[in-house]
Amino acid sequence: MAEEAPSSPGGSGGSGSHEKGGAGGDRSPRSPSSNVLELDEDLFLPIANVRRIIKKGKVLPVDAKIAKDAKQTYLECVSVFISFITSEASDKCRKDKRQTLNGDDLIWAMNRLGFQDYVNPLKAYLNKYRQVTQGEYLRSIKDHDVRSVRKDAAT
Repeated sequence: MAEEAPSSPGGSGGSGSHEKGGAGGDRSPRSPSSNVLELDEDLFLPIANVRRIIKKGKVLPVDAKIAKDAKQTYLECVSVFISFITSEASDKCRKDKRQTLNGDDLIWAMNRLGFQDYVNPLKAYLNKYRQVTQGEYLRSIKDHDVRSVRKDAAT
């Protein structure tokens, strides 16, 4: 007897584009490994970025060495995870008839897909990021206005 492929972590079992086969994909039984989102290697993050994530995560000892195949596995996992979350958020934007995906959409997708433990820390980070970037934006406007006033005064 064939088994059905497992649903996403959120248990939605829906037909979002994050599942292999897309929105109108075939419902025939698949092997468990075929439910994993497959990406072209050109969509992977640069290995240097993944290496930095691993080292700055402070989980491994400073002198730990990471085998090449382990780095490749990290690379694939991180890239698939990002695509998985982005796909769900993109589906929401499409349904809402919006073209721009934002941080709130990503947090919504993480919650929907079963990553609730990360939602509050990500909301806090997003709010802090918005405060900092808003402050930088306001400073840049103020600096521009000051330069404009000086330029006008010089002429």
